[in-house]
Amino acid sequence: MKARFLLWLLRTMAWMPTGWRLKLGALTGWFACRIARRRMDIVLRNLELCFPEMSPRERAQMATLHMRALAQTVLDRGVFWFGSQEKIRRLVTVSGQARIEEMLAEQGSVMLLAPHFIGLDAAATRLTMDGPAGATIYTPQRDPDIDAIVRAGRSRFHQVHLVSRKEGVRPLVRHIQNRVPIYYLPDMDFGRQGAVFVPFFGMLAATQTSTAQLARKFKMPVLPVISCWDPDTGHYHVEVRAPLEDFPGTDDLTLATARLNQHIESWVRECPSQYYWVHRRFKTRPMGEPKLYGQRQSH
Repeated sequence: MKARFLLWLLRTMAWMPTGWRLKLGALTGWFACRIARRRMDIVLRNLELCFPEMSPRERAQMATLHMRALAQTVLDRGVFWFGSQEKIRRLVTVSGQARIEEMLAEQGSVMLLAPHFIGLDAAATRLTMDGPAGATIYTPQRDPDIDAIVRAGRSRFHQVHLVSRKEGVRPLVRHIQNRVPIYYLPDMDFGRQGAVFVPFFGMLAATQTSTAQLARKFKMPVLPVISCWDPDTGHYHVEVRAPLEDFPGTDDLTLATARLNQHIESWVRECPSQYYWVHRRFKTRPMGEPKLYGQRQSH
């Protein structure tokens, strides 16, 4: 039942004019702020931890902007996954994509580093429309029918290899060895295994070292992919930036991962309301430190 409703919603969004989707997104975001209280609590707590210099009112305003943007991207997935290529090109513009082919030709492999901005799916769809093939790790949905919709949507154009997080990194390594670009998300809390505690907005955050490990092992250039949504026009812009300089270089994994978090923080500050604040980024704490999220937030 949920899967059928989701499919109907996404297909409806695919043909709906942008102006209508924007109005529906604004309404959905307004309701989300009031109904999704657990998520709002997480957003506000994250903003409190990361932006202590802001007043509570400023953080509340940013949280509202975030939920508005997040709601819009959920609706816009209908266009990404079911809309025409022409409609997607109008909705999502991209710059710097030629860098991907250049780096592949020069290095034989490339990592597209995609921090968790709300425009992640816009970026992935737009980049795969013009190729080349790609690979990424994703977390399967609990409902297999919904998971099938997500997988089909995210692998719609060209060949996109979706590696379940349950499979680990080995299948991804095989794609790297086959000269397939990888779309890599470096900034979620997956617990202690494979992680080090390094600063993010002044807070110690459990951060996977795999970004630096893969880049070093396969001598991959790391190209940041930054996506931003314009609330006035409803359009997205995706920027493939120049490779990170000297990353990971000769730093050990902890130092390299700390440096990576500094980069991500600088990109978040460019458009702070559109980072994925609904994720409990500081859930895993160093031994002996108290939890940072309350009872209602932690379930």
